[in-house]
Amino acid sequence: MHPIRLISFGYLHLPAGPDGSPAPPAADRIEEVRDRLPDPAAARDILDLDGLNLRVQGVVLNAPGARELLVNLADYADLPDGPRRIAIGCAGGRHRAPGLTELLARELRARSRQVDVEHLHVHLPRVLKAAATSTGARA
Repeated sequence: MHPIRLISFGYLHLPAGPDGSPAPPAADRIEEVRDRLPDPAAARDILDLDGLNLRVQGVVLNAPGARELLVNLADYADLPDGPRRIAIGCAGGRHRAPGLTELLARELRARSRQVDVEHLHVHLPRVLKAAATSTGARA
């Protein structure tokens, strides 16, 4: 079987595409987890950690639906003429996407697959969406 490349990224760090929306990395499958998995950064004890940390990966894995998603992605990657690239994106690319990407890489390696991993935004600071005030200014 051919090697597979896994890419984690944050939608809020992507440049806009031709239609003005973020343009995710090229991949055979793009898995958006912003609405599927809760943001583990809400847990204050892991706020300053990233998805490369085992504690963050544990929080991601224990989120409702995460184990099923992980199995689905691993089974998809194992199809006979399966993908060469899978990209997983969350809001900022620091917690959910890299955590799930590392978990998927571990699962695929356990299935004797050759896996390359690239984290596009895990090293960047957390993205905090500023809320608009009543005057329309950013907080």
